[in-house]
Amino acid sequence: MPNTLATIKDKLDGRIGEELLVVAQIGRKKITKRRGRLHMTYPAVFVVDLDQDENSFERVSYSYTDILTRNIEVNFDDDDVEEFDED
Repeated sequence: MPNTLATIKDKLDGRIGEELLVVAQIGRKKITKRRGRLHMTYPAVFVVDLDQDENSFERVSYSYTDILTRNIEVNFDDDDVEEFDED
């Protein structure tokens, strides 16, 4: 079953408060990795509270479209496999 924005949001709704790693494409051959905790989900975006030891700012938000288009990967600490891949 292909992913939709609604299914991605539903999956994240059940994981609020959990630790995660967000790997984002920031350029042609550059990526950034940010570790934090899923803070809240909204109709179009979700918010991650970042670890203050590793980052200079407190929060960052991403859209569900970023996951759908694979501009970012979201990996929860207790998962071995990317949760949003289509099988």
